[in-house]
Amino acid sequence: MGRNIKYIGAFILVSLLFLLWGVANNMNDTLLAAFKRIMSMSDLQTSFVQFAFFGAYFCIALPAALFIRRFTYKAGIILGLVLYAAGTMLFYPAGQSASYPFFLFAIYVMASGCAVLETTANPLILSMGPQESATRRLNIAQTFNPVGAICGILLSRHFILSELNAAGAAERAGMDAGALRQIQAHELDAVSGTYMLLGCILVVLLFVIAFTKMPGGRDDSGAWSFRETAGRMWSRRRYRYGVLAQFFYVGVQTGVWSFTIRYVMACSGADESRASLVFLASIVAFTLFRFFFTWLMKYVRPSRLLASAAVAGVVCVLVTMTCAGPVGIVALVAISACMSLMFPTIYGIALEGIGQEDAKIAASGLIMAILGGALITPLQALVSDCAGAAVSFVVPLVCFAVILVYSSGINHADSIKTK
Repeated sequence: MGRNIKYIGAFILVSLLFLLWGVANNMNDTLLAAFKRIMSMSDLQTSFVQFAFFGAYFCIALPAALFIRRFTYKAGIILGLVLYAAGTMLFYPAGQSASYPFFLFAIYVMASGCAVLETTANPLILSMGPQESATRRLNIAQTFNPVGAICGILLSRHFILSELNAAGAAERAGMDAGALRQIQAHELDAVSGTYMLLGCILVVLLFVIAFTKMPGGRDDSGAWSFRETAGRMWSRRRYRYGVLAQFFYVGVQTGVWSFTIRYVMACSGADESRASLVFLASIVAFTLFRFFFTWLMKYVRPSRLLASAAVAGVVCVLVTMTCAGPVGIVALVAISACMSLMFPTIYGIALEGIGQEDAKIAASGLIMAILGGALITPLQALVSDCAGAAVSFVVPLVCFAVILVYSSGINHADSIKTK
């Protein structure tokens, strides 16, 4: 953190927020498998979970940026935690009514809180030290995110997936209506109870942060024009195409993780609980390689690492699509290792050179790009319903190709700059 050593305590506390939205994000990935079993849904129908979650990011990111510009980073964090906790508590009435649309509304509210937190925390971390180390500093904070992902998977596996009845869609269709309601009530109680437990943890953290001094006060820069700010950002190719690359990155991450369990079940015949172990292995690989890439960034340009990871991602997806069985599953896990550095690295590269007066609004554009998870995942789900889980990975393949084009261009520009 260098010269801003006084921010170390705040840096650690803000970094914990990265863990929290990692929990929500990856509980969603297992929630798809749960709803598919509980309500006998298609892959396309369950993908609306991701549409609601990531759609909230698109809708809320810019208002969140305007909010923290008008008030403070701390106010943004508190607002985000309130919405996040409220969304988890809405799972209770959703479960009691056994209403899928109600669950989607609860997910939307929860994701709105995550969007506010992410819009606030990312630029706050970037501001906590010298510009030259900003991307690496964000990668360090982002290492908490996959830890949260692991926690989310473990929570889902032990408290949700383990409570699912083994009866499939055909068996449930032939059941007596009363017996089916009883089974579904137990399964939905497991879903609601797990999310409400998370909500209680959020409320505790909310009170801790409310009484903690945080850096970043109200923006007193005077007259400000959104149009002028947007024009300055749009004129920067690095930022403009960075938003596009982030859109496709979130699409590839959400698609791969949403269909990891489906792919493993199709390849090996495992049930949801056993298949979730491969998902857990993917997140562990993601976490370990996040640390590895963050260390490597001390010696290798971020843009070069990003390009190398994109090439490796393309290769791993091709193996996943063409090699069924253990080889395909190993390649599937390796995709997560390739993805591990991408979000914070694209984020940091895109914001490079943008002044503090524009950073909050510019950050919201990169968070709005998370809409990729809402739009690309249903596309992969549609391919999966029509042609199978393995073929559906053609969608992540295209996403990695876009990231490769962006990172190669940035790497070339950075190479010229350093000569």
